[in-house]
Amino acid sequence: MINVKEELKKYEVLKTASKAAEEVGVEAYAVGGFIRDLILKKEVEDIDFLIVGDVMKYAQTFAASLGINDIVIFKTFGTAHFNHHGLNFEFVGARKESYRKSSRKPDVSEGTFLDDISRRDFTINTIAVSILNENFGEVIDHFNGISDIENKLIRTPLDPKVTFDDDPLRILRAFRFASQLNFSVDDSIMNAAEELRDRLEIVSQERKTDEFLKILKSPKPSIGLKLLQQTKVMEVVFPEISQMIGVEQREDYHHKDVFFHTLEVVDNISNKSDDVWLRLAALVHDIAKPRTKKFVEGTGWTFHGHEELGARMMKSVFRRIKLPMNKLDYVERLVRLHLRPVALVSDTVTDSAIRRLIVAADEYLEDLITLCRADITSKNPDKVERYLQNYEVVMKKVLEVQEKDKLRAFQSPVSGEVIMQACSLTPSKKVGEIKTAIEEAILDGIIGNNYEEAYDYLLKIKDDFLKDKS
Repeated sequence: MINVKEELKKYEVLKTASKAAEEVGVEAYAVGGFIRDLILKKEVEDIDFLIVGDVMKYAQTFAASLGINDIVIFKTFGTAHFNHHGLNFEFVGARKESYRKSSRKPDVSEGTFLDDISRRDFTINTIAVSILNENFGEVIDHFNGISDIENKLIRTPLDPKVTFDDDPLRILRAFRFASQLNFSVDDSIMNAAEELRDRLEIVSQERKTDEFLKILKSPKPSIGLKLLQQTKVMEVVFPEISQMIGVEQREDYHHKDVFFHTLEVVDNISNKSDDVWLRLAALVHDIAKPRTKKFVEGTGWTFHGHEELGARMMKSVFRRIKLPMNKLDYVERLVRLHLRPVALVSDTVTDSAIRRLIVAADEYLEDLITLCRADITSKNPDKVERYLQNYEVVMKKVLEVQEKDKLRAFQSPVSGEVIMQACSLTPSKKVGEIKTAIEEAILDGIIGNNYEEAYDYLLKIKDDFLKDKS
């Protein structure tokens, strides 16, 4: 077990915090995530203080002793905040909270140390350590938070039904902590989460989405995603994902169940990339399979068109759960194209087909291939290795064609203005049709990707397009 007192001594700033407490005449404790992360030997970015007494005066006195004038005070909530040497300092006065059924925002009143510790979400966040000079480093652990850290267990200090009824966002926070820390969740939390999942309706979509993305950002997202599914909370926060459970598919190189296959893909991606949007694309790549599922005699379950329908579903999903729309094209495109690379494995695949993939994927090509590799979840290691080798073949072809054709930023070398001048046209649909014809010729390998060949081709084909000019 880590010696908390010795660890605290490494933070010289706490000596200043102790002197400020003596000067103002308050009880001061380091609490919550700071102590939890200290015990877990994680990097610390925030130090949270619980003050029994005049929290504002204490925060201002402490800040002044560090030469800091820029302090943010929220009198309504009895909190203060400032930054110092890369650490965020948060101060809260000991308080009691009461909740109305229609809101997760509490009515706050002054309280005791125990009132404040009891109102916190999970036992691992209730551990407090005195920073007063007379008992510096003394650990106060009313709810056995240290034991829960050692046992890797998420529990609530009070009855979880009360905890979640007061603030239902804590349901998602429980699963987020489990996913981030690789902890188990107490059965009482699982039962309360399922029973009270509809209470999440009072939580803003932005807060729910923030917690969901934190689960996706965690080292092994499947931990949190599985907990959401097991408690039926997924039905509330992301119903399209919950609908994947029990959807059977052929076991060529996937898990038999679409939901569990998806969890494996997300974990595979997470081993390769911290990019939460690539992880999201992995989560939703098969989102339309439940809607396209069809049994074909002699073939088994099929999901024709699920990639196109899945891509088209993305806009409404992004809007509903309030994801940033500037990430929509990225996720849409990866979903739409995730079956394309495997179709290009054959020795008979033409450069034209490779060009079309390069142009369709554009700047997202490497991420697309990463997703495709992660999409192989067979239990047969030989099969996995064979499919991975296939993707290496595809990437080799892609690089060869890219190098040869300079397709990294593909667009017609001949602009619309040049087409209008050569054809005596004004801006019109016809200009776009001619430009598309030139681009198609480049993709089919009829002409090279350069101005001279493209312009010569324009002169060659323009009369065909101008015949029916009205």
